[in-house]
Amino acid sequence: MDPIADLLSIIKNGYLAGKPEVAVSFSRSKEAIVKILIDNQYLTGYVIQGKTVQEKQLVIKLKYDAKGKPAVRQVKRVSKPSLRHYVKAGKVPVVLSGYGMSILTTSKGIMSSKRAWKNKLGGEIICEVY
Repeated sequence: MDPIADLLSIIKNGYLAGKPEVAVSFSRSKEAIVKILIDNQYLTGYVIQGKTVQEKQLVIKLKYDAKGKPAVRQVKRVSKPSLRHYVKAGKVPVVLSGYGMSILTTSKGIMSSKRAWKNKLGGEIICEVY
């Protein structure tokens, strides 16, 4: 069971189904990934619903352009629990010549590849989005 892969699959399937929003169980790492996707304009927003730990959910608002095409074309999990993928500070990959992005977990927290490049940080590549 990989909760981050589940988050990415739910977002991807929500876009394929044309839904305006999707819901996933809450965790701080999922919230950090969603915030990065919002900052890079792949998602519109999110709301945390529920009061107890078991009931908490992230309701994620998906983003579409004026023609109804999704903002996210592909989401790919890079580092898996069975095979971790780490990069050094100078080796952070550029996705689709800069049109996409990767999300990394670093010693300073979860951040986009552009921010990790600026801060000269490496880490584990969680996923690629384009």
